[in-house]
Amino acid sequence: MKNFEFHNPTKIVFGADTVAKLSTLVPHDARVLILYGGASAEKTGTLAEVRAALALGQRSVQEFGGIEPNPSYETLMRAVAQVRSEKVDFLLAVGGGSVIDGTKFVAAAALYDGEPWEIAERGGANVQRALPFGTVLTLPATGSEMNSGGVVTKKATHAKLSFRNPLLYPQFSVLDPSKTFTLPATQVANGLVDAFVHTTEQYLTYPVQAMVQDRFAEGLLQTLVEIAPQAVASPDDYATRANLMWTATLALNGLIGAGVPQDWATHMIGHELTALYDIDHARTLALVLPALLDVQREQKRGKLLQYGERVWNITEGSDDERIDTAIARTRAFFEGLGIPTRLSAYQLGQEAVEAVLKQLKAHGMTSLGEHRDIDLARSRRILEAAL
Repeated sequence: MKNFEFHNPTKIVFGADTVAKLSTLVPHDARVLILYGGASAEKTGTLAEVRAALALGQRSVQEFGGIEPNPSYETLMRAVAQVRSEKVDFLLAVGGGSVIDGTKFVAAAALYDGEPWEIAERGGANVQRALPFGTVLTLPATGSEMNSGGVVTKKATHAKLSFRNPLLYPQFSVLDPSKTFTLPATQVANGLVDAFVHTTEQYLTYPVQAMVQDRFAEGLLQTLVEIAPQAVASPDDYATRANLMWTATLALNGLIGAGVPQDWATHMIGHELTALYDIDHARTLALVLPALLDVQREQKRGKLLQYGERVWNITEGSDDERIDTAIARTRAFFEGLGIPTRLSAYQLGQEAVEAVLKQLKAHGMTSLGEHRDIDLARSRRILEAAL
């Protein structure tokens, strides 16, 4: 196991009817800006609950809607302008990972003295101040509700960049599983895949005798596989949605990644596919991961065999046959959720391979993976294996 420091300051308020607790979680005299996405937060009544909770006290409350899936720099800068002009001092994200990521960017950008896009360009390393914020999670997927990272897209240049800074942990996150009951099945499926891939990217690397982290990760993966059919088929099954919500949070709150090597190449390649072709984030991960596992099978051999045995109960056959089966079962899991694992499903071919490679080069993504050995040539192999 590698040396590590682990600290996560986000308070989690989990369970049914917990939105009302905002009345005590948000400072009573704060100048609050509620940030959200589309009309669903209004239609489902979640925004009304949030407004009612915040009405108690002496707060000034404003709203900013329209944050897109894959939040854009252009939209977020309008929120920054509102924060600055209205002297907002507390942000509240109501939504899924995109809204929360966007809120993190706004929190940092509002107090940044230079050009805010520099925050994304430098991965958040230049953030020295940030507004405090909390979240009300409505879509379990990204884990952004309990970590310090985010992703933002600049439409003008098709650049989708990630950032991270310790100042960007939410102060609190409210997780009410019943807020997921109205989600479309496609978004639930996306959330399952997103959490699954987050877990594998901190697990499917190479052994470092981190037994606890391995068992944590395997437990999360097994849970996702077990609950997936019910999570998609029965939207009002509270127990299932509660397990999905908590699993997705634990998949990327830093715990399973402490002291172990990590491989975020699937995400980096997937980000370029989203930026270029507007494919849902989770769906790009499903395109890339099976192909990447095949191309990197020698580097990941030990963990792939462990993954096959412990997650999929694959114990028969040669080592190579077991690895083949583990990758095939992973692909089948995604496809079983209605999420394609081939670029051809999106009418994309060799031209997309070339376009993604161009973007990877432009963004310096030329030595990815736990061994930093996924260069552009290997990224090409991965993308061509996904055709």
